[in-house]
Amino acid sequence: MALEVRFEIDDLSREPVRALIARHLEGMFAASPPKSVHAFDVDKLRETGVTLLSAWVGADLAGCGALKQLDAERGELKSMRVADRWLRKGIGRAMLEHLLKEARRRGMRSVWLETGSTPPFTPALRLYESAGFVRCGPFEGYIDDPFSVFMMLAL
Repeated sequence: MALEVRFEIDDLSREPVRALIARHLEGMFAASPPKSVHAFDVDKLRETGVTLLSAWVGADLAGCGALKQLDAERGELKSMRVADRWLRKGIGRAMLEHLLKEARRRGMRSVWLETGSTPPFTPALRLYESAGFVRCGPFEGYIDDPFSVFMMLAL
């Protein structure tokens, strides 16, 4: 039986969402050197051009992800995180598919992302590759970094 996941545009006013963002940042700093962490905190997720979506199963927060508008035709995925108790249950894939659907709805022609290169990021890399993302070079001010993997998907 497939989970019923509900997606909401989120204003980060609820404690469970802020706690998941804090957990996300904690994980990023545990897996990469500080200068290689590009995850957004709550303030950056509230900036103009960034839309955060939360994923819910019933009343339980299952995950989150953001779409940052780079320009009229390009977006960047940010802050993809699945709550620990929902790992390996399809929430990450559902969030990714929902964010890509939103990018298409906005008329974007490509979506970009930066993620880590160390072993804790292997599941994320597999997810993105299975969705058709291909590795590319740095974009939008990022620089080559052995702790970063850059990817792009043409829509």
